[in-house]
Amino acid sequence: MTYEELIERLDPNVYQSLRQSVQLGKWPDGRKLTPQQREISLEAVIYYENLHNIPEEERVGYLDRGSKAGTACDPTVRRSQSGDSDADSDQFFEVRS
Repeated sequence: MTYEELIERLDPNVYQSLRQSVQLGKWPDGRKLTPQQREISLEAVIYYENLHNIPEEERVGYLDRGSKAGTACDPTVRRSQSGDSDADSDQFFEVRS
């Protein structure tokens, strides 16, 4: 069985458990995740969410920017390098990854 097949067949309860473990930094029995376990578990959770079309706002790591979306307070918006110190909405542009 490949990694992709494993994630495709992953039980939703196991996914929820992995997700909670990543969020809390510990396994359900209380043992702390090692950095490697956290990394592997997070990769599995992200892969599962993409594969099963989990809505973006329900995915691990989702940040609701609310009314700040698209403004200078939004970390996806960076200030242009024009040199002026006065904030002007024309100095900002959206950065997408």
